[in-house]
Amino acid sequence: MRSLLFVPADSERKLSRAPQSGADALILDLEDSVVPANRTLARDQARDFLAAGSAEFRRYVRINPLSSGVALDDLAAVVPGKPDGILLPKCVPEDLRTLDHYLSAMEAASALPRGSIRVIAIATETPAAMFALGGYGGVSPRLEAITWGAEDLAACIGGNNRRAEGIYDDVYRLARSLCLLGAAAAGVVPIDTIYTDFKDEAGLAAECAAARRSGFTAKMAIHPAQIPVINQAFAIDEEELAWARTVVQAFAENPDAGTIAVDGKMVDKPHLTMARRLLGLDAG
Repeated sequence: MRSLLFVPADSERKLSRAPQSGADALILDLEDSVVPANRTLARDQARDFLAAGSAEFRRYVRINPLSSGVALDDLAAVVPGKPDGILLPKCVPEDLRTLDHYLSAMEAASALPRGSIRVIAIATETPAAMFALGGYGGVSPRLEAITWGAEDLAACIGGNNRRAEGIYDDVYRLARSLCLLGAAAAGVVPIDTIYTDFKDEAGLAAECAAARRSGFTAKMAIHPAQIPVINQAFAIDEEELAWARTVVQAFAENPDAGTIAVDGKMVDKPHLTMARRLLGLDAG
């Protein structure tokens, strides 16, 4: 999964066009892009979209925060549609535990396999959440990814998240780094946040490249025009796959070796872990 596109669930037009975007996953949004007056419409349309099903892309729903008082209504509306996962905003690890319990009950009520609905935590949107990013490991087997957000965090702090030259300010660079480390500590996928200027293709490409170099494996998008850039940036090319196969084979042939020469360079067990991940194998 390389790209995840946000789609306002109260927009029938955007929902109808989203499947043609090329995104690996669609995020039906019930939170920031939906005003309270449209929540019922958004829930109904999200459920109908989910019920239609598709094997071409994964289907997630961003619910409102558990503290909002309306998250249970969101879940009750969309769980019967069998979403692949829930995006949990403005959360700390205890919220993930609570959501796990809610989903277990609702899966049972909808005759769905327990644990079939996964969770992506948006884990940096409040100051308190920043101090909890090391605590997601072992909380719930539903957790498949951790991502971060700069917009809500900036609103909480009361500042701008980017400097005049366009790069993130220090607090938000810290949020990005802690997201990456928190995902690694929990053994789940790290997903980079949105790039808000959807007309700036060069800026998006540069940010994607930087995110991939750091270790992120996917990025969220707010506009379909961003998807081709994101997909290209996070695609694994044949050269990378060939390197990964060579490393895996070299260690398979030398199981007691700690370090091996591959293509004139020394590689060790961390390189083996990276190679196995590139090939979609268990990193263990």
